[in-house]
Amino acid sequence: MSRFSKSPVRVARRALAAGRASLRDHNHKHSPKKYTQPQLFACLVLKVFSKNDYRGIAQLLADLPDLRRVLGLPCAPHWATLHKAAGRLLERRRVRRQLHFTVRRVLGRRQRVKRAALDSTGFETGHTSHYYARRRAKRANPKEKVRYSRFAKLEAAFDCATHLILGAIPRRGPAVDTDRFIPLLDEALREVKISVALADAGYDSEGNHRHAREKRGVKSFMPATAGRPTTKPPTGRYRRQMKQRLNKDYGSYGQRWQAETGFSVVKRRLGSAVNGRSYQSQCRELMLFVLTYNLMII
Repeated sequence: MSRFSKSPVRVARRALAAGRASLRDHNHKHSPKKYTQPQLFACLVLKVFSKNDYRGIAQLLADLPDLRRVLGLPCAPHWATLHKAAGRLLERRRVRRQLHFTVRRVLGRRQRVKRAALDSTGFETGHTSHYYARRRAKRANPKEKVRYSRFAKLEAAFDCATHLILGAIPRRGPAVDTDRFIPLLDEALREVKISVALADAGYDSEGNHRHAREKRGVKSFMPATAGRPTTKPPTGRYRRQMKQRLNKDYGSYGQRWQAETGFSVVKRRLGSAVNGRSYQSQCRELMLFVLTYNLMII
């Protein structure tokens, strides 16, 4: 079980080191050079770590000179500066470099993990409980059908031994997961080799098994329960094996719940809602959640 850092000073130092390893000091030779990009990235990590918005983290840095001293900030940046920096620093290619830094810091020279658990979860797009809103609407009109609104969705692959996120893809839900196993597995394999991939029944597909086992050399385990209930054996060689042997290999498949543990830590420590309104801003914030989570593990 990993120990997650609760100290903002330690997280700030780790975020600053991650920024220096993956970002240039300044984005352009004619930039104002008042703050460096690693400093702004560390401020964004602290925003998520302290469950603040842009105005809140700007005020927090203004009130805590010791924290500014750790980051080397001459003064607290304006909230608009941080908002603009998020759109630039959380681009996909830069996030991948920062994620690579966190994975290497935890795994060191290890190039392979024994088990990885793949799963997805939803985040609220506001701080209002949609469950409470649906219950109130249901009481007012019991015959009204429940309408599912869109939400931010994060797909992630966790190392079962360390709870480290090896790869992540932000999306918008609700959406089925059957066709998302291959992109998520390939995203995790960019960082490290995986011996066994564990997923729930939402990813069940013969094509997913063939891609993992025959093309990528990864043993995949997921319950063969997709489709309508029937007494006939599942179609496909690997799905039939799952139906016959998954219970015998439960010692390995039982580790799939490490993904649930990882998502639980993310939501309890960092929050279960994103503040972004547009699709792109929600994706950036979800990836900032991933980076902050990994920095807490280092």
